[in-house]
Amino acid sequence: MSIVRISTATEQEARDVGARLRRFNFAAIGEYESQPIWLVARNGQGDVVGGLNSYVMMQWLSIHVLWVAEEARGAGLGSRLLIDAEARARELGAHSACLDTFEWQAAPFYARHGYAEFGRLQDFPVGSFRLYMSKKL
Repeated sequence: MSIVRISTATEQEARDVGARLRRFNFAAIGEYESQPIWLVARNGQGDVVGGLNSYVMMQWLSIHVLWVAEEARGAGLGSRLLIDAEARARELGAHSACLDTFEWQAAPFYARHGYAEFGRLQDFPVGSFRLYMSKKL
């Protein structure tokens, strides 16, 4: 093999690398789709006060972002967003959900909604941890 150089990928090259991995995965388990569930919450003035970004892939809901503005917290909006996303995921065939959160974020919130810890990365960032949680839908 000749000398191989590593450099920063363009956006298109990064997409191509992802597509190549998906083709490899398709050979092992068949084709699968990634279906987004993106939710936004607006107040009476139309301002965004919350939202959730997630995907359903391989019958799993993967929650990437759940955010509620400071002034909208404590009124159940986060719960409404999470419950709505889980319901939509079930309609798309998801049987389970997973997410990650940091120590200072929302682990107790997710635990109240039935999520359980299955992994932890210590010192992510240093002095804290990143928590991985899942739930059967």
